[in-house]
Order: sequence, then structure tokens, then C-alpha cells
Amino acid sequence: MYEIKKLPLPFEVETKEVLKKTTLASRALAELKSISKTIPNESILISTLTLQEAKDSSAVENIITTHDELFKVQTFDNLFTSSAAKEVQNYVQALKEGFEMVRKTGLLRVNDIIVIQETLEHNKAGFRQQAGTTLKNANTGEIIYTSPQEYDTIMELMENLVYFINDNEVSDLDPLVKMAIIHFQFETIHPFYDGNGRTGRIINILYLILQDLLEIPTLYLSRFIIQNKQEYYQRLQAVRDNTKNTEDWIKWILFILTGVEQIAKETTVLIQDIKILMQNYKNRIRGTYSFYSQDLLNNLFKYPYTKIEFIEKDLNVSRPTASSYLNRLAKDGLLEKIKVGKTNYYINKPLYNLLVNKMI
Repeated sequence: MYEIKKLPLPFEVETKEVLKKTTLASRALAELKSISKTIPNESILISTLTLQEAKDSSAVENIITTHDELFKVQTFDNLFTSSAAKEVQNYVQALKEGFEMVRKTGLLRVNDIIVIQETLEHNKAGFRQQAGTTLKNANTGEIIYTSPQEYDTIMELMENLVYFINDNEVSDLDPLVKMAIIHFQFETIHPFYDGNGRTGRIINILYLILQDLLEIPTLYLSRFIIQNKQEYYQRLQAVRDNTKNTEDWIKWILFILTGVEQIAKETTVLIQDIKILMQNYKNRIRGTYSFYSQDLLNNLFKYPYTKIEFIEKDLNVSRPTASSYLNRLAKDGLLEKIKVGKTNYYINKPLYNLLVNKMI
């Protein structure tokens, strides 16, 4: 049985191979951070990419939904076409709340992690207080790992974890190596009854922001995890099964670093494509319509599905004016107009296709 030790680790994990991979991952992350700054309004990336991460992170837990459902939920607050779409929307809210908390305080505290999980699960259960939580093989039902059972133990380990997260003097490891260790430690503590996986993946993103490796939440490892789901769980469990084998730790760290490098590169390309598409729309709208504004352009890329109310709010115009703008853009093929009951919404189809094709 794996006995969780407090951090930092008592042995060396930054081998030559790990340091080489860390350099590559850091370089890819720096490029992502740099290109993210070139989008004129940070809410564009936060809105679109957060939704992609929420979809993929939920899919890791077999909560499956479609892009169309997600964009509809984003557009119509009360239009939850499935429980899965609602779960994903909860993830979006939890990630945004976590981002605002760490940006405000420069810390990720125990209570912040509890708030994130509460938002995900819509309950106030907090850390586990009853024994019996185990992780089982999905196919055989065999218990493969028993997490800490006592509340006091969970609290002690979580307090140690946030100390490791927030105090850079505790360890001189590279922040990306620390992130891999933090993720393992949190998932192994498994402090909540539900939502541990998604909470842990949000912590990854927030830690990168705390370390100033990102300014806004744009790196989402869930896509890499779902593409390599079996290996992800195998690597986690290998460390638990072989407590004295540093090789399993190193393989786990290399796996996470590979994910950071791959997803950072893919997201950099996606943001570059969004920039090109935005410029194309800017040239077409500004060259044709007197009502062009940067706020209008931002709206069309913040919401792949937009509506009259969004234009009213973002541009501070009347409802008839907002309706006129959208209908003219739809008439000329820049948007696709869809009617739902008595309400219309408008799809930025090129952006929709870009997000679906790049992040599917």
C-alpha cells in the first residue's frame, strides 16, 4: 500500500533527460505565453479555450458532450440540453473562479481548492470525512489504490501540498517538474468524494499562472491526458506501486512534460489561426460597414455563438441596433443566423470550425 510522504520529495528527480525535456517544454510554454498577449482582448481566449478544456477534462471522467451543446449553453443560460453540458459549464465556472482567486492573492490556498471543487460539484461536502474511498479497476472492480481515509490525515497532507505550491523556497526544482509532482500528490491524496480529477487539472493551470509561466489560463493538459488516458493512469499507479523506485517518478514527470510541450505547441498554432481569422474579419467588416468597432470584433470571437443581448451589452447599443448589426452580418455571410423558438442566435462558423477541428 502506498504511504503518501509529505513534500518535497526526499530524492533527486531532475535527471539529464528530465532537464532536457523541461527545457523543451519551457520553451514551448514561453511561446504560448507570448502569442497569447497578441490577442487584443484576453476574454476571447479565456472564453473559447476554457470551454475546450472543460469539455476535454470532463471527457476524462466520461462526461461527454458536443461543441454545439457547449456553445448553446454559453449563449443561453437556461438551455442545458444535457446533464453533461451542465457539468462542463460548472467546470468553466470553477476554472474562472480559481483564476480570479490566484490572480487576486498570488496564492492557491486550501480554501480556494475547496471552493473550486464546490463549484464543480455544486455541493459543500468538503474534504472526505468518512472512510471507504478506494480507486478500482474499471474492468475488473479490483481495488488498485486506497487513498488516505482519515480527515486529519487528508487535511495535514493538503496543507503540506499548498505549502509546497506557494513557497518557492521549499524546493529548487523547475516549476514544471514541481507541477508534475503537485498533480501526482493531489490525485493520490484524493481529498474529495467527487471531482478530484477535474479539480487537479484546474490546479495545474493555476500553478502555471502563479509561477508566471502563463498570464491567462491557456494551457490545457486535459486533451493530452484523454489522448493518453491509459498511460496517464498507468504512470500514476506505477509511482504508487513502487514507492522507492525513482525511475517511475521520472517516467511520470517526463510524461507530464511531454504533455506540456505538445499542448503548448498545438495551442500556439490555434491562437495564431484565431489571430489570422480575426484579422480577416476585421478587414471585411471595417471595409464594408460603418458600424465596425473593436468591441464588435471581440464579441464575434469571444462567443462562437452570439446573440442580440451580447451585442447590446458589449457595444452599449439598443436592441434594434444590435439586431440590425447581426442581421446585416448574417445576410452577407459573416455569420450564420439560427432561430430557436422566438430567439435568434448567430454563429461565427469559421471560428466554430477552427475550434472543433483543432480541439476535437
